[in-house]
Amino acid sequence: MSVLFYTAVVLTHWVNMAQPQPGGPDEKEKTTALKDLLSRIDLDELMKKDEPPLDFPDTLEGFEYAFNEKGQLRHITTGEPFVFNFREDLHRWNQKRYEALGEIITKHVYELLEKECNLKKVILPVDASENEPKSFIFMSEDAMTNPDKLMVLIHGSGVVRAGQWARRLIINEDLESGTQIPYIKRAMEEGYAVIVLNPNENYIEVDKAKPPAQPSQDSFDEPAEKRERKEKIQKETKKRRDFYEKYRNPQKEKEMMHLYIRENGSPEEHALYVWDKFISQAAAENVFFVAHSYGGLTFVELMIQRESDVRSKVAAVALTDSVHNVWHQEAGKAIREWMRENCCNWVSSSEPLDTSVESMLPDCPRVSAGHNILQQSMQTTQRMAAHQNHHNRPLQSQNLICHCGEREPLC
Repeated sequence: MSVLFYTAVVLTHWVNMAQPQPGGPDEKEKTTALKDLLSRIDLDELMKKDEPPLDFPDTLEGFEYAFNEKGQLRHITTGEPFVFNFREDLHRWNQKRYEALGEIITKHVYELLEKECNLKKVILPVDASENEPKSFIFMSEDAMTNPDKLMVLIHGSGVVRAGQWARRLIINEDLESGTQIPYIKRAMEEGYAVIVLNPNENYIEVDKAKPPAQPSQDSFDEPAEKRERKEKIQKETKKRRDFYEKYRNPQKEKEMMHLYIRENGSPEEHALYVWDKFISQAAAENVFFVAHSYGGLTFVELMIQRESDVRSKVAAVALTDSVHNVWHQEAGKAIREWMRENCCNWVSSSEPLDTSVESMLPDCPRVSAGHNILQQSMQTTQRMAAHQNHHNRPLQSQNLICHCGEREPLC
């Protein structure tokens, strides 16, 4: 019988015992004490004792999965989609397995950006020393030299990295649904230069080293007997702590610390840095942003910090399920007016595509993302290019770069 099952049986028995029983104050006092005991038991910690090791493969082949010709993740033997509940009743272990696979997916998408989209990886900060933490972005070869138009992609918050809209969609549906690759390819076919931001790559993780205990100066002045007694107590305390740690953390999960990347320690810092070092210096006459979820907030913050530059260089912004808030971010009147003319937020809605959706905020229009988003986005991109060629001026909100929302929220 597993530890977890036995624990569940015992806890059920205790809970039944803790129910109010007829009797005097003694019974009530016992019930209160038992409830207090139950409140101190951490089931999550107990679950760890019954887990298999958190030792997962570091390749798709090791997981026995691969992407087929349709870009779908499938088991290499059965052809079945990814199964989250690989082990029943071990949700934490299954989640850790899912996260390990997700890290492999991230590296796979990076490879696709370079091999399929012909983007180059650019290290940040641009003057980084050999030993300091680094991030990176991806850009097309003509990102700084294309004289006409530049597209900038910003994903949302969470575990996603450059080239991804949603890890969940990549794993459960396909690469076309969950990555930015279809947009990058079509944009390049239509003559756009491309820069792909990486706003969630803000730090590196390293082992948290415990500093060695330093004896105090007073300890050298103590009598030998007192010092020996103190050392004995410290050893016993360490023994008890190690025993508890073995129970609390049987998987020996390492304690990690974050080393933040200079000038890229948050999505907002990252966008500002990429703007200053790359986008603002690009030759493109018109810059277009596509920003999803928190990426919309990041763009608004960029505009607050670089208002005049953004107004002069950015032609249009397509937001998808953006979580920006012009009140909380304290965007001025001029910014709100500019957003009404040059931005549009496609949001999840059951209404037909481009149907107006009511908004509480006095900024950009909100419209339904509809269903056949990818096809519609490409058609709109073509209309945008034609509009520019004929009128040689930025597009207004109804002709924005693309309807790049998804069939469901990606956050």
